Amino acid sequence: MSKKILILSASFRKGGNSDTLCDQFLKGAREAGHDVEKIFINDKQINYCRGCGVCNKTHRCVQKDDMAEILDKMIKADVIVLATPVYFYTMNGQLKTLIDRTVPRYEEISGKEFYFIIAAADENRANMEKTLEGLRGFTADCLPGSREKGIIYGTGAWQIGDIKKLPVMEEAYQMGLNA
Repeated sequence: MSKKILILSASFRKGGNSDTLCDQFLKGAREAGHDVEKIFINDKQINYCRGCGVCNKTHRCVQKDDMAEILDKMIKADVIVLATPVYFYTMNGQLKTLIDRTVPRYEEISGKEFYFIIAAADENRANMEKTLEGLRGFTADCLPGSREKGIIYGTGAWQIGDIKKLPVMEEAYQMGLNA
């Protein structure tokens, strides 16, 4: 059965390590017959949440930027891929800002399948647990019925393009193929 898959790439570098893994996942998912869209978040205008609370009543953010469109796509997706480079053992600010801005309609994201793609210079996967805690804080703790389907660890990739030499490229493709 074909799924609607949304990949949210929080890399600041097109073709960066986490973004390259997104492309591999996308390639596999498309070959499997899924409807896949990748959003390169850096191309979008997403302002910080101001904590004003208006959206708690209106379910709409008062800010006029690209987040409403992205949130609509998240709600319509069956599968969401959250991809981030790891900075100081956590997701980058760009992905955290996007997550914070889901507040107006975050309950509508419940029940989705999630994949996580993380890329880091550190080679030790165990050190990525702090990053995963943040991602799971959003998906598992705030979105009832959500299911974590897989993690792609792009560890040991410091410079842009390092990821292309690692076996995780095939893992990302296979995970997309089997999404």
